[in-house]
Amino acid sequence: MLLHVETISVVYSILGAFILFYGLCSLFVKERLYLSEAMVAVTIGIVFGPVCANFINVGDWGGDQVELSRQFSRLAIGVQVMAAGVTLPKAYLRKELRSMVIMLIPVMITMWLVTGLCVWAMIPNVNYLEALIIAACFTPTDPVLANSIVQGKFAEKRIPLHVETLTNHPLILVAQSGANDGLGFPFLYLAIYLVQMPTGSAIGKWAYYIMAYEILLSIIIGFVVGYVARKLLKIAEKKKLIDKESFLVYAVALSLFLMGTVSMIGSDDLLSCFIAGNSFTWDDWFRKETENAHMSEVVDLLLNLSMFVYIGATMPFSDFGNPELQLTAWRLVVLAILVLLFRRLPIVLAVYKIVPALRTWREAIFCGWFGPIGVGALFYYTEALKNFEEDGPQAHVRAVLAPVVYFMILSSVLVHGFTIPLFHIGTFASRTLTRTSMSSNSNTQNNSIMRLPMFSQKQQHNGMNEKESDVDSPDSNPDIPEPALSGPPRHTAITIVVPERSHHPTVNGQKEQSNTKEDEKQSDRPHDTTQHAPSKHVDDLSDDDDNNSVSEYL
Repeated sequence: MLLHVETISVVYSILGAFILFYGLCSLFVKERLYLSEAMVAVTIGIVFGPVCANFINVGDWGGDQVELSRQFSRLAIGVQVMAAGVTLPKAYLRKELRSMVIMLIPVMITMWLVTGLCVWAMIPNVNYLEALIIAACFTPTDPVLANSIVQGKFAEKRIPLHVETLTNHPLILVAQSGANDGLGFPFLYLAIYLVQMPTGSAIGKWAYYIMAYEILLSIIIGFVVGYVARKLLKIAEKKKLIDKESFLVYAVALSLFLMGTVSMIGSDDLLSCFIAGNSFTWDDWFRKETENAHMSEVVDLLLNLSMFVYIGATMPFSDFGNPELQLTAWRLVVLAILVLLFRRLPIVLAVYKIVPALRTWREAIFCGWFGPIGVGALFYYTEALKNFEEDGPQAHVRAVLAPVVYFMILSSVLVHGFTIPLFHIGTFASRTLTRTSMSSNSNTQNNSIMRLPMFSQKQQHNGMNEKESDVDSPDSNPDIPEPALSGPPRHTAITIVVPERSHHPTVNGQKEQSNTKEDEKQSDRPHDTTQHAPSKHVDDLSDDDDNNSVSEYL
């Protein structure tokens, strides 16, 4: 008798085994290999999916695969954008209002239009409005991937822009990715309405239903619910009514409540979750109380790993070169290159001077490049499919949505996932070359110093007296003008290695304290500092120059 194994049991086994074994080496993967968890999870999904081992085949599960993808991605995004809102510091949206407005309105509009041009140029039999529908799916940046970029050892030590405080550019990535996942609806439905109805009717419906009912109403609901939830939690904690476990899971429960309630009234539940998360931690109280608990991070990790394994398992590789859709692999590769290069980076570089959160062009490059495409693109793909019939006038657009969106997710996960280790390799190589160069210069200086004759203290006293008696001072000869001392001093071996006493009071501190009488007798001789061994100072100077050069590089 053959053992009957349920399909879902196989999925549970593989997913659990992956999370277990990944957890055993997760620190090494993240902080030594600098690989994102999303890239590892997508790889596992591909390996165990229909393309390779065929242990996870979503098509065999039955039911509506599109609806399953929609609800799964919606759950992951809802919890993640709530976590993004909770992560932001006190009153962050008010303090960085100008930065957020610029990043969410002109930057996102430009991203949408430029991405539409790329899709229109590379996907056959698609007009520009239909290309804008496809482009709207991966215009928003993904909060899951964006959050993984600004966390961990690499983000803390090697993101080259005042990372110690984490108050500007990394958080603007998290804030924008959390907000624009909910703000993707206006772009998607404006293009859909323009395709399906006359221009006047399309703009009217888009204005009152999408912008007013979905966007504005969801913002109000999110802010009010977050405020009330914060007050209730403070009262319960003050009166000792809530236990520790319920306190830690409060934000996750709040996201589930909002996703269900706001969705039932037909408004934007994702944007409402983000606003509620920021309103909930407006005074920074909850974030500080739970910053060492990491409860939400645990929930996020489970959802994110499961979600990206699902994406890898449902990757439609057969459609990447489908002749019926007139798609070829080279078209998708070129599209991915164009989108990743021109979708976000140029517009961020163009406006960074008016964005307070971006202080330098290096920060603009960082934020412009790291605009990843992930779970949000899958959600908006399923949202777009609801509005088109399989045999309708936009049947071709419906058919090409899946391969284009999935290929963009795969490209972003791979490219942005490998950018971090490549950046680390480049930084390490530059630091190695800099250290080698500085070490060579230091050795040259040490060799020059070692060739200097060694004098005892008595010989130095005698030699200085003889020199003072043989050489006339400038004051004794009025015909010789006193030389001007303008400009920096010459960097000879003596002037570099032996700084003045006033600049380094602790170098000879022990000797000065033990020989105070001798120092008082020799106080009128300023050149006496040459008697101390200079080799230690050369090494210190070399290390300081090395660190300064690395800091300037970063």
